[in-house]
Amino acid sequence: MTGLFPDEISEHLYNSGVIAVLMIDDVADAVPLAQALLAGGVDGIELTLRTDVAMQALRSIRAELPEMMVGVGTILSPQQVREVKEAGASFGVSPGMNPRVVSEAVRLGLPFAPGVCSPTDIELALEQGCRLMKFFPSEPSGGLPYLRTIAAPFAHLGVKYIPLGGVNAENAERYLREPSVQALGGSWLAPRELIAKKNWEAITANAREASAIVKSVRG
Repeated sequence: MTGLFPDEISEHLYNSGVIAVLMIDDVADAVPLAQALLAGGVDGIELTLRTDVAMQALRSIRAELPEMMVGVGTILSPQQVREVKEAGASFGVSPGMNPRVVSEAVRLGLPFAPGVCSPTDIELALEQGCRLMKFFPSEPSGGLPYLRTIAAPFAHLGVKYIPLGGVNAENAERYLREPSVQALGGSWLAPRELIAKKNWEAITANAREASAIVKSVRG
């Protein structure tokens, strides 16, 4: 058990290495998009609650592609935690460390990774039982050197991180080689403009490139 995450999900995230972070505007794109990512070897996604169809997209992908691990991000309220849990999300993610949101995830048994970018954030997350956290925004905050610095005092507790924000194909390998990194948040795999154009081939190519990077590091 990695904090709020069962071992099965933690291991899946580690082996997958990259979680595709998605903003979907048209629910009809949800399943083809997920299929494009799977074709490239990426089987974990984070659907952000930044569009009106995000919950519908979650249900569609869960129904049509059970092999895809579907998490939900940008969870900002306890009510959203409840909705995400009821819709069948595999895990939840937030941009920051809101104790009320994490408490509700704990209460409902939803695996949850709060966003952290300071030692104080990490301590607050630890108080809630979290051991897997989203490091956000990664590159604007200082990237790997900064992550190493703030992670050091908590390394003996087995805390792991999912960096997101400025992570891309150019720096992914460096992040994946960091012992504290469980997986990467990959918003570059399927940017909003590619989804809008329904350019599934380009998204599959991005996923295939990311999968190759993960394989080169983790086998």
